[in-house]
Amino acid sequence: MLHIVIRGDALKNEIKWGKLLGSVLIPLALGGVSAWLTRGSMAHYGQVYKPVLSPPGWLFPVVWTILYVLMGLASYLILRSDAPEEKKKRALTLYAVQLLVNVVWPLIFFNAERYLLAFLWLVALFVLVWVCAARFRAVCKRAGDLLIPYLVWLFFAGYLNLGVYLLN
Repeated sequence: MLHIVIRGDALKNEIKWGKLLGSVLIPLALGGVSAWLTRGSMAHYGQVYKPVLSPPGWLFPVVWTILYVLMGLASYLILRSDAPEEKKKRALTLYAVQLLVNVVWPLIFFNAERYLLAFLWLVALFVLVWVCAARFRAVCKRAGDLLIPYLVWLFFAGYLNLGVYLLN
């Protein structure tokens, strides 16, 4: 039987494939819903003035897919941790809130084209993810660490969002 051992954490359990799959599919599905709701918006995004360092449009879905998988893995580690249930519940509740806030941002930015509001929404998302990462880290260090790339990308997305607002 395959086992997962996370050094430095209390997690030493057999992988629960159903929970792992569900944990990864939830953020991927929400990301898919968000992409579906904003479909066609990259054409408009291609028309706006963008700041220096703006990546090509094809990179966004690649990065978000990776980030959603990392988020799902982090949530799985929280689910499977030996931490008290209440501590896990608080961490996962905040995780769920940040996922929902994440889904709304592209609607504000792409669909509504409200770039300043989208930037402020993104700042709120960054704070939520920061607190979520801290709560995850308090339950399982590795789970918190898995959210670091997400924070870095949100910071970069904030730069892009603010740049689009200022240039348009």
